[in-house]
Amino acid sequence: MSATRSRRCSALLEVCTALTIAALLPAAGCQRPGSAAPAEVAGTKGADAAEAVEGVRLKPEEIAKSGIATTATVAATRSPESTGYAVVLSRETIAQAVAELTAAAAVERASHAALERGRQLAGTPGAMSIELQESAERQAAVDHAALLLAQRRLSATFGRNAPWKDDYQSPELSALASGERKLARVTFPLGALGSAAPAALRLAHLGGTSGGRSFESLALWNAPADANIPGRSFFAIVPGADAAEGERLVARVPVGPAAAGVIVPFPAVVISAGKYWCYIESRPGLFVRTQVDTGTPTDEGYFVTAGIAPGARVVTASAGELLARESNPGGGAAD
Repeated sequence: MSATRSRRCSALLEVCTALTIAALLPAAGCQRPGSAAPAEVAGTKGADAAEAVEGVRLKPEEIAKSGIATTATVAATRSPESTGYAVVLSRETIAQAVAELTAAAAVERASHAALERGRQLAGTPGAMSIELQESAERQAAVDHAALLLAQRRLSATFGRNAPWKDDYQSPELSALASGERKLARVTFPLGALGSAAPAALRLAHLGGTSGGRSFESLALWNAPADANIPGRSFFAIVPGADAAEGERLVARVPVGPAAAGVIVPFPAVVISAGKYWCYIESRPGLFVRTQVDTGTPTDEGYFVTAGIAPGARVVTASAGELLARESNPGGGAAD
């Protein structure tokens, strides 16, 4: 009986094992598709993400109809800049100072010549009396002091290191007095320049439109401190045709090492939600909106150091059309 019972238990164990295996097989079969499902979902999400990239897809005929044109960005380097503000001085002040200096020099020459003639006639029948000789010496001294005063007044007003400091007949001074060239007083905020003085400035019209040309200073030297604005002040001579008397200018000077980047042309930039953007043709027919940092303007466009690679095709015509299409995909579609 023990052997029979043992065989029955063994048979029962085999049956239970078979049933357990049979129950697990469907679960294993279901698990394989289930394990593949996340991969399929991930693939779907990846496709959806690719479709969700901000941009506008256009056919070649739509691009031609919208007048969209692109330009390849060019690699550029530029140093960080500090910004100051300038005011173009009235030439009346300069002309008056020059006139006073010229008159004082003429009077001094005349009195000195009269004194020299008197000294040459000493001991001759035509010699001046002692009283006249002393009077001539006194007048020559007074006129020389007046000349020195005019020179020092000019130096105190326009700086000790002006280009005409050793030559008051300088062509630069005459050009300023006539208005052929203009004199601007530039002030940079305290700490904006460091210890080094700039060799030249790049100036532009305050409130000028994008793409407005800047111009370089022709000469630059230290100016007396501005009592109203803490900082460093300079005098700059600028071409007369580029600035008007009394006009306010923006002055920029490079500071620090140069950085690499690209120039985004002004016509490429559009404004949306208070930010600046441009469109890049990432591949044929796909235009992707990219934010533009407008903190460093140049004569040709904005200097950008991140987000746009050299050689990228940036839209320079009808960028507004792309923005309208992206904002309203259904309403801006071309027929």
